[in-house]
Amino acid sequence: MFPWSPEFVWDATHVVFFGALYSVLAAVAGSLALAVWRARRDARDGRAAAIAWHGAFEELPRSARACRHQLTGEAPGRTCENGFDCRRCAEHPHLEALRPLTAAADGAEHVGFDLPLDRLYHRGHTWVQPERDGTVTVGLDDFARRLVGTPERVERPQPGTRLEVNGPAARLRAHGNEVRVLSPVDGTVLETRGEGADLTLRVDVGGFADLRYLLSGAEARAWALRELERLQRALGPGELGAALADGGELVDDVGATLPRDRYDALLGEMLLEP
Repeated sequence: MFPWSPEFVWDATHVVFFGALYSVLAAVAGSLALAVWRARRDARDGRAAAIAWHGAFEELPRSARACRHQLTGEAPGRTCENGFDCRRCAEHPHLEALRPLTAAADGAEHVGFDLPLDRLYHRGHTWVQPERDGTVTVGLDDFARRLVGTPERVERPQPGTRLEVNGPAARLRAHGNEVRVLSPVDGTVLETRGEGADLTLRVDVGGFADLRYLLSGAEARAWALRELERLQRALGPGELGAALADGGELVDDVGATLPRDRYDALLGEMLLEP
């Protein structure tokens, strides 16, 4: 019986009951209002992409979250807990000190796909090449290019677009499947070049930015080999043969060899979009 009923009588039981009820409703309303305020604040401050990436990163399989120091042997079995952002990792400087000094890698590797070593690599299969003027050029690596083949559509960012690390840099439609390309840098798009999977972006990163979270040299090669192993596990023996040419070479258009539903799952797993 509620207060607006003619037979309702206020007594101690009703006072306690309705006091508790309205306290709960007020708490729920306050929580919803706080959540809305925080969401609007995060969107205003440009943190929406970082929050979305944090959730997506937690969903990645363990095999996709190998620490860079696991790749090169300084920390066997270690997985990343920082969204691949070594700038926020307290252990990174210590592990980096354990690495023997080696000459900077140059030239290119071929590990079933092309891996030029004159650039830096993001785990989402984009590369970054610092330019002399302090800007960087960003593009899809050869692994990703072979995954998507010739996209039916590419949504490229317009000049002036602000990019966030691990937020969307572009969107592709390949064999009927939509996929986001993750940005490897924070910065502002100055120019777009190329078509399809050959799209590149020139990005103002605010001078000579801290890019130590990206992979280079021997660790990039170790990561590339690990990615081929992940691809083999994701495809399974029945589909792997169709995606590889003679000598373990990735075919030019992996999507053309797979059923659409399998291809969609593969794009998400390999390009870090679970």
